[in-house]
Amino acid sequence: MIVSDLHEKTSLPDPAAPWHHQAIAHVLQVFQTDEQQGLEGPEVERRQQFYGPNEIEAGRGRNTWEIFLDQFKNVMLIMLIVVALISGVIDFVELRANALPEGTVPFKDTIAIMAIVVLNGLLGFMQESRAEKALAALKKMSSPQVRVCRGGQFSEVKAAQLVPGDLMFIEAGSQLSADGLVLEAAQLQVRESALTGEANPVTKRICPVGLAADTPLGDRQNMVFSGTEVLQGRGKILVTATGMSTELGKIAQMLQSVKASQTPLQKRMAHLGKILVTGSLILVILVVVFGSLQVGNFSRIKELIEVSLSMAVAVVPEGLPAVITVTLAIGTQRMVKRQALIRKLPAVETLGSVDTICSDKTGTLTQNKMVVQRLETQDQSLRVTGEGYAPIGEFLSQDQNLNPTQHPEVQQLLRACVLCNDAVLKQDDQDWLIIGDPTEGALLSLAGKGDLFAEALQKEWPRLGEFPFSSERKRMSVICAMPNPDQAESTAAYLLCCKGSPELVLERCQTYQTATGIFPLQAEDRAAILQRNNEMAQAGLRVLGFAQRCLTYVPEAQAEVNAEQEMVWLGLVGMMDAPRPEVKEAVAKCRAAGIRPVMITGDHQLTAQAIAQQLGIATPDAKALTGLELSKLSQVDLEAMVETVSIYARVAPEHKLRIVQALQSRGKFVAMTGDGVNDAPALKQADIGIAMGITGTDVSKEASDMVLLDDNFATIVAATEEGRVVYTNIRHFIQYILGSNIGEVITIAAAPLIGLSEVPLIPLQILWMNLVTDGLPALALAIEPAEPDVMQRRPFNPQESIFARGLGAYILRIGLIFSVISIALMAYSYNAHPDNWKTMVFTTLCLSQMGHAIAVRSRTQLTLTSNPLRNPYLIIAVAATTILQLMLIYVEPLRLFFDTQRLSGQQLLICLGVSTLLFVWVELEKLVIQWYWAWKNPPKSR
Repeated sequence: MIVSDLHEKTSLPDPAAPWHHQAIAHVLQVFQTDEQQGLEGPEVERRQQFYGPNEIEAGRGRNTWEIFLDQFKNVMLIMLIVVALISGVIDFVELRANALPEGTVPFKDTIAIMAIVVLNGLLGFMQESRAEKALAALKKMSSPQVRVCRGGQFSEVKAAQLVPGDLMFIEAGSQLSADGLVLEAAQLQVRESALTGEANPVTKRICPVGLAADTPLGDRQNMVFSGTEVLQGRGKILVTATGMSTELGKIAQMLQSVKASQTPLQKRMAHLGKILVTGSLILVILVVVFGSLQVGNFSRIKELIEVSLSMAVAVVPEGLPAVITVTLAIGTQRMVKRQALIRKLPAVETLGSVDTICSDKTGTLTQNKMVVQRLETQDQSLRVTGEGYAPIGEFLSQDQNLNPTQHPEVQQLLRACVLCNDAVLKQDDQDWLIIGDPTEGALLSLAGKGDLFAEALQKEWPRLGEFPFSSERKRMSVICAMPNPDQAESTAAYLLCCKGSPELVLERCQTYQTATGIFPLQAEDRAAILQRNNEMAQAGLRVLGFAQRCLTYVPEAQAEVNAEQEMVWLGLVGMMDAPRPEVKEAVAKCRAAGIRPVMITGDHQLTAQAIAQQLGIATPDAKALTGLELSKLSQVDLEAMVETVSIYARVAPEHKLRIVQALQSRGKFVAMTGDGVNDAPALKQADIGIAMGITGTDVSKEASDMVLLDDNFATIVAATEEGRVVYTNIRHFIQYILGSNIGEVITIAAAPLIGLSEVPLIPLQILWMNLVTDGLPALALAIEPAEPDVMQRRPFNPQESIFARGLGAYILRIGLIFSVISIALMAYSYNAHPDNWKTMVFTTLCLSQMGHAIAVRSRTQLTLTSNPLRNPYLIIAVAATTILQLMLIYVEPLRLFFDTQRLSGQQLLICLGVSTLLFVWVELEKLVIQWYWAWKNPPKSR
């Protein structure tokens, strides 16, 4: 419930107000909340009635019956339903008049056609019946119990009962259930990556006078948000927004506002249906009009109606929906083997049209693990190798391996990384895991690469005191007992190790450590250290400074001001959420395939630029557009920029949605990858949404079309390749099926026009051809392997018609040739074999399609020169279909049901001979194409 339009009338605060910008005292006054007592019971009830429950509201979607009935709005199915009804009416009239031919089963055409209609409807229903679960997943992102203070009494209440103005108490492990202002914080760190995309935990602090009004969501340190998780510390929070007014609720509203659009394949199939039905109706009108005029009266209306019904059945490729569904399912299975899980079948083909991939950074392009990459002492500038938290890697100085144990200044820096640390590094099932702050975990991994491990070192140097990190101090110090007190200073039995902001740690240092000893810090030394710190920060690294000091005593808990002075500078450590090693190659493959990668992240600008440059997403001079800059742009201005900007940093959820919409308005076909709640609206808006399977939230997965099971960006490239193969194969079997259907329609239409008294094919026989004779070879064509250059060509244009690139001309041309062959046979057999002419036409049509299926695999390569085992399923399908067709002629029950006649050996040979002519024609076309290309591209003379 949004209450911004009512709050003034009720004197209740507006949850949508920028509370991060207000002073704490003012906010408490507006919410009428006592900082110690909280709200009183009656006031809580009043606010619950006004604001409603603290829940995510789900919009109304289509119910099961609506989804099922929508399947029968397809124009081809509507035409089949009309045909079935007319056929049923004719059978009913003839049955009442006892005019049905002897042995004819009444209503069998009607029943068969309606069975196909229902089957196709069920296939469509199965694809769409998966209920939208993204909002349901959002609703789960709040803890069931929350600790509050009301009327001075502490209690636990259900999250749904929270109201704006409540005092909420949180601690490590808490899942936040509302947005709120921080009133008290003790080492409070919150993981907000699911909401903002920020890789690092956010330290929360009290801001008595508030922050700037335009502070980005990820930088609002005085606020906590619903759906995030407390990693450490504790805090007291004034609830400022609940339910749909929270940042999580705003994402839910965006999800509800995004309307599902048809995929390119669905649009092409709808266009195909309209063309086929329109063409069929035109042919029906022509046949009825000219057939009637031919005899000068309307005495043959019944025959002409039967012809029209057969034509209508023939023009509709009844098996096409089933073949497409099975083809997409096969593509789905192929993709699963390549670690891509397809949630919505049409997405398989959609991937082939993607020309822009908008990728989140954290966990998608990167490992979602902080990894130390650089280490700086006064003597050494080292690059550190390794992946993840595994303590395996090298220290490289100018690409030469350096042994830290032989360099005391490096060894002391690594020791400080371990001692001044609260995290735990452990190995679990061959993988290294971190318990605690990821930044501190990266330091333990770094020390492990230098053969220093916390378990042994912390026993040898036991901690006796600590000055904890705070947002004001921006540093942490520990005091440890020395195992062997310094002999030069026998009174120094303790060591203070400090880490934190390089600038603040450095200003408390008087000397620095080198391999040969300790020397005074001069002004030029300080300037050089700060310069290196700036260089590392500009490279996107998170930099920490380290120092130490020998002590003769253990300081008091509040004595940090005196203890953290006159320290010895040890060096700098730079880390980042490192790129996945395989992503750079994947980005290069994307570019080779005509696909442009774009980074959209909630992380900092410098970090985003550094990662994008490393991966080849952007050039070193490429500009990053920040969320603050983006929010000041109109949608028109943004649309003018999106084709040149490849890095978006510090963006909010609504920014991601705007970027995707802007790209789509420029005609781009967009895939969006992501793993957080903040990505869900953009995932749903994108032409194909791709969620992370391991790190992805339930919300992002439910809003997506595809899930990467290995969270590997490179898997997108593999899935795109499969999408291109699927679409290519769909075009192959569509040209096969429709070329055959056009031939059938023209053959049936020609029968009354050349003076034949009967329709050559009944609807049941046409259904057999469209479902079985077309269907089995089409399925085999659907699993043709990929062509070698599939990832070296531009993406398919999502706006192109299914008939584009010569496919329409091919279908018409082959349909005409097919019909000429069939009409010639029909005219011959009607006179030469009057008892069996219809069965001969039926058989020739079916067997001709087998030769067409074999030839249609390639537009240029002759069948005799291709490898027959490249797709053995096609040979099996052709053989099986031929046997089934012969069974309809020679197996008595089937022959009677399908109204066929037994053919003699001579008649069957005639059918076989004529049916090869279509195959010969297609092969001759290939020879002409080969000759044409050889003429256009003659070999170069030496």
